[in-house]
Amino acid sequence: MTKTTDTEIATTIDNSVVDALFSVGAHFGFVKSRRHPSTKPFIFGVKNKIEIFDLEKTKDSLKRALDFVESLGETGSKILFVSGKNEARAAITAVAEGINMPYVAGRFIGGSLTNFPEIRKRVEKLETLVSQREKGELVKYTKKERLLIDREIDKLREFFFGLSVMKNLPKAIFVVDSKKEFIAVKEAQKMGIPVISLSGTDNNLNEVEFPIPGNDASRTSIEYFLQKVAEAYKAGQMKKTDAPALTQ
Repeated sequence: MTKTTDTEIATTIDNSVVDALFSVGAHFGFVKSRRHPSTKPFIFGVKNKIEIFDLEKTKDSLKRALDFVESLGETGSKILFVSGKNEARAAITAVAEGINMPYVAGRFIGGSLTNFPEIRKRVEKLETLVSQREKGELVKYTKKERLLIDREIDKLREFFFGLSVMKNLPKAIFVVDSKKEFIAVKEAQKMGIPVISLSGTDNNLNEVEFPIPGNDASRTSIEYFLQKVAEAYKAGQMKKTDAPALTQ
């Protein structure tokens, strides 16, 4: 029986990643007229006027990003997930909640990073009002006043509920489409927070520390990359759990 070498195993794994990327449509970019110059090295060719990513290079970029995410998981650091894209909102919410991470599945509120103390006050107000309502402490108010409070809770929940687990600034942010989420990217840069981004051909890859060139407009593609990030974070957590205790 032929023995499989480590090199052959690694090659099989690499090929499986590229196959998976292809199966979720990660190779699709946009028309050439929308291309940002920074993505040119990652483009393989054109099909039906749509530029196609070189998935070997996407795979390498993804590994670099996932290695970073795994290191964050090992230290228990928070990652803020951000995307206002309709194709990404459900996946952003599910993945972030699945690993107990903060998220913005909608419009990113300016100041969420650069004016974090004020944002934290909004979150705490939401938590206080919800707690009071659940305990029946709002009965002292009139029906009209309770209606106004309910509306305030709904508004605060829409913008700040996903940030409730973010007690301090995150150690990294993950965005889907750095061009669309330019406010979040700029604030992260200002605060010295590394950015991981799933970026289409119209994104400036030079603006983020860990760009993942790939299809950022397809729900299937977005879900795949988000799931990989979640898996990498959990792998890091497992490393922390499995680490031997230090002797005194």
